[in-house]
Amino acid sequence: MKKISNKPPIASDRDTMRKEYDFSEAVRGITAIRYAQGANVVVIDPEVLDVFPDSLTVNETLRALAPVLRRQRASKTHKKTHLTINSSGRRSEATERLR
Repeated sequence: MKKISNKPPIASDRDTMRKEYDFSEAVRGITAIRYAQGANVVVIDPEVLDVFPDSLTVNETLRALAPVLRRQRASKTHKKTHLTINSSGRRSEATERLR
């Protein structure tokens, strides 16, 4: 059985919400579905904000660039490297492209 304390509540137990915040019409968990689907937040450097002013521009550019990056990634994964050691004990690598 738990004892009931007569001590005053600590600071984290007190209501610290400001009076001007009105959550009387708030809906609990309204953004939970969107959050569960995944949210990727990316901070754009100030030096490129003139090129990427909004998320639409960023997404259009990434969609255009994605096929190029996928091809590069695929070509890297389709290479096979052979490591051989010659008679003097030196290593040499030979790369063979697989298709």
